[in-house]
Amino acid sequence: MPERSAPLQKMGFLTIGLFDENRPELGHESTLEIIELGERLGFDSAWLRHRHLQFGISSPIAVMAAASQRTRRIGLGTAVTPMGWENPIRLAEDLATVDILSGGRVNPGVSVGTPMQYDRVKSALYPDTADVEDFGYERVHRLLRAIEGTPVSEWSGTEGIEQFSDRVQPHSPGLRSRMWYGGASLRSAQWAGESGMNLLVSSVVRAEDATDFDEIQLSHIRRFREHHPDGDRARVSQGLVVIPTDSATADQAAKYREYARSRFDRTLQPQGPARMMFAADLVGTSEELAEKLYANRAFTEVDEVAFALPFSFAHDDYVQILTDMATKLGPALGWVSAE
Repeated sequence: MPERSAPLQKMGFLTIGLFDENRPELGHESTLEIIELGERLGFDSAWLRHRHLQFGISSPIAVMAAASQRTRRIGLGTAVTPMGWENPIRLAEDLATVDILSGGRVNPGVSVGTPMQYDRVKSALYPDTADVEDFGYERVHRLLRAIEGTPVSEWSGTEGIEQFSDRVQPHSPGLRSRMWYGGASLRSAQWAGESGMNLLVSSVVRAEDATDFDEIQLSHIRRFREHHPDGDRARVSQGLVVIPTDSATADQAAKYREYARSRFDRTLQPQGPARMMFAADLVGTSEELAEKLYANRAFTEVDEVAFALPFSFAHDDYVQILTDMATKLGPALGWVSAE
């Protein structure tokens, strides 16, 4: 477990990929350039948020496919794909295809639950089955079985001049080991462990047995590993918003601090009926951030992270933040660039 003497093994970043409705190509190109920059800087992974009916990435698999052809090494993940919008077999086909195209670099992260704004969108999303759709864990089990190569058809063979398979094609053998679950509760952390997935611990969690964010995130990591076949060796990636200011201009640093300040009140107590807790955004020099992270008990339980880039910043801001992460913060945490 990382202490000052135990280096961080893997460092990634997460982006939402915002765009202007009237010029969406600019935002998508910016996202691809950021991923390319991440590879040059030696990041281990780049993760894409999934947004539907918003001005952010609605199709991270398509963006990953494009990124796979502009990079050669960096891992490409989703954090996370809400399964309520997906057909598991079709999703398995897309994920396996991009995994093959990327040379085995895809890290799909998924979650369950009723889709956001469901009452407003259900007639379009599931016009005939909206009231009987199952948005629970079985939807992920169907995806996992399809990715594993479990038959999804009762027949395989030749019909006329066409050949048919009884399992999803293409099949990418290593993809199952790179499936992640984005958990926000003790129940979901335990389920992910029992299902042999990897765990993305979120910067938004449910306040169940505590209201201290660090304590809640730590409890999820430990519950997950208690129920995972690999025990303490089971993979967990921590997600926090972390903004280094080492090379930031005065205006950039002021903007970053104001961003964190504007979101701070929501971190003080559980929000809404679901009692959701939000992590505080961390802003400062890499030396200051390293001190804060080493004081974070959940951080000391993991050896890989996916630091989230803030929403709505400019492209140049992301370049500065990622560059400082790779050249200042990562080394302060013992991380070694992959390049």
